[in-house]
Amino acid sequence: MKYFFSLFLLFMFSFGHAQTVQSPSGTLALNFKLVGNGQPAYSVNYKKKTVVLESLLGIKLKEKPDLDTNFEILTSKTSSFSESWKPVLGEQTSIQNQYNELNVSLINKESKVKMNIIFRVFDEGVAFRYDFPRQAELNYFIISDEVTQFNLTENNKVFWIPGDFDSNEYEYNETKFSEIDNSKINMNNGIGVKSIPGKYMVQTPLMMKAPSGLYLNIFEAAVVNYPVMHLNADVTNYKLKAELVPNAIGDKAYLQTPCVSPWRTIMISDDARDIVASKMILNLNEPSKLDDTSWIKPMKYVGIWWEMHVGNSTWDYAGSQNATNFADAPKASGKHGATTENTKRYIDFAAKNGFGGVLVEGWNVGWEDWNGNWKEEVFDFTTPYPDFDIAAISAYAKAKNVQMIMHHETSGSVSNYERHLDRAFDLMKKHEYPAVKTGYVGKIIPRGEFHDGQSMVNHFNFVVRRAADYKIMINSHESSRPTGYGRTYPNYIAAEAARGNEFNAWSVGNPPMHETILPFTRQLGGPMDYTPGIFEIKMSYYDKNKTEQVHTTLAKQLALYVTMYSPLQMAADLLENYEKYPDAFQFIKDVETDWDESKYLEAEPGDYVTVARKTKGKETWFLGAITDENARKAEIKLDFLTKGMKYKAIIYEDAKDADWKNNPIAYKIRTIVVTSKSKIKLNLAPGGGTAISFEPIQ
Repeated sequence: MKYFFSLFLLFMFSFGHAQTVQSPSGTLALNFKLVGNGQPAYSVNYKKKTVVLESLLGIKLKEKPDLDTNFEILTSKTSSFSESWKPVLGEQTSIQNQYNELNVSLINKESKVKMNIIFRVFDEGVAFRYDFPRQAELNYFIISDEVTQFNLTENNKVFWIPGDFDSNEYEYNETKFSEIDNSKINMNNGIGVKSIPGKYMVQTPLMMKAPSGLYLNIFEAAVVNYPVMHLNADVTNYKLKAELVPNAIGDKAYLQTPCVSPWRTIMISDDARDIVASKMILNLNEPSKLDDTSWIKPMKYVGIWWEMHVGNSTWDYAGSQNATNFADAPKASGKHGATTENTKRYIDFAAKNGFGGVLVEGWNVGWEDWNGNWKEEVFDFTTPYPDFDIAAISAYAKAKNVQMIMHHETSGSVSNYERHLDRAFDLMKKHEYPAVKTGYVGKIIPRGEFHDGQSMVNHFNFVVRRAADYKIMINSHESSRPTGYGRTYPNYIAAEAARGNEFNAWSVGNPPMHETILPFTRQLGGPMDYTPGIFEIKMSYYDKNKTEQVHTTLAKQLALYVTMYSPLQMAADLLENYEKYPDAFQFIKDVETDWDESKYLEAEPGDYVTVARKTKGKETWFLGAITDENARKAEIKLDFLTKGMKYKAIIYEDAKDADWKNNPIAYKIRTIVVTSKSKIKLNLAPGGGTAISFEPIQ
């Protein structure tokens, strides 16, 4: 159900005339006017208090007159919209999309170029975009800069990572706005390719908390045929300016009218749960373009992956593991992980424990020499190593009712991948692979391009669209972060695009607060393939000389299956580690991946998140609660459960002496009977968590 109606139409405003559009509830108000020499500007009020000061808008063009001053208003129209739509997979069965819109049509008095600015005001935030209509005065054009500002009122607490054009795999910094400074970051962080253009450049989504207690989040939605937006911070005056990622020759975007920019978004609330639960980013994307989505299905999977990260096996056939040993005919070392025999072992485990898929990395030739040298002709994505019988493995998996997940590491050689893409997808269809995990480690080819530039955004979106033609699901790693494109192409089932669990195996790792921030940042744009479920927390288990470890308790690893939403969830640890802890592993076997509804019960960025989710089409619920480095106690009302029903609650929690650093595997499991009137006390260890399954008692 949806409706859309125009409220009023006004013509020929004087350029100083201010206009206001409010959210459906009236809590938020966006004000627009032309200031100075016909410069577009906006401000935002929350509960009648200014939270975004007057901020300039506009676009600068290459070799054409800029579109940032000398405007007058041609028309201004407001309208309202409301609909309820159903995602193919998601945190809830139905999503409400309701906003009021202001569409301002501008004309540059000198060049006569027309540009519209469209504002949408939701109850949880505001969004705006630039719209360039078809016109004789503007056809092809190149964007050299975006003027867009976000001028804030206070020295907010900010959760930020550097505005790196090539990587979003940083741990978050929690500082005051005035303390943003990339020069103070420890760059010995496991990230291979770094491209930070300035001392005060930060990435979006940028999560903030004002001294007054107000929560703000600046992000973008529907990034299509446009570069990613980072933000340049004026740390003295609390101002932010949009910075678009350039291409190899310094230009930002090549466009042709009619066209639009991505939405720039500002979420605002005095309740952090409104931010983390918001579907505003999804709502700003176009509806699904796929008529048939029956083949898009959630999945839990295991895989030949973590064993390489901990050093038990290698991606490459020759066993070098350094990715730069060229060999015409590499010889088997016995260390290769992706063998037929090993893969069948994973298939057997998946079949026995109810997992839908098995991922295999390192199955194809090329892993001996693929990284660090900007090499173009690397993988062909179709030729397996001699010890990986793809036909036999596929037949074995099918007989066990298990599906194989393909892996395509591109090493950043995008031109090479696009040349081979259709043949790679043909191979997948031949052997009935429903999904592929793509990877983009390394510098991008075409050389000089960045991961977050326009051409790479177009590539990531193209792969998703082309995969849809083959009815293949995409899980992208090292890509630009999602901005809701999964609504338009639901086969974009998941992405990494942030610092994942793997960094705990061989680097300084992810601090305990990391997973409490991701739901407020990275996950606003789409599901994350975080690869949780590590049970052997300390890497000294594999090598006594190793000091690396996962910065959580085992119980928190279970809770992440609920707090870190994804319809594609990996049980990432080694199979034998799950067999050692079968009682804890039972939660991973039981937890679902697709939901009827989700209730964010508690949330504070950098501190804690507690969420309960109801299984799609069933009466079972699952709860996940996580904390940062501080122990935490909480009492949770279970009023989300169906009234009048009894449930068996199986509680997986930290033991009394558990601690992420000193005693991470200490956990206990207890079972109680509860109803919607019950309360459960949570006792989370430092870096800990609690996972609960609620099964109805018939």
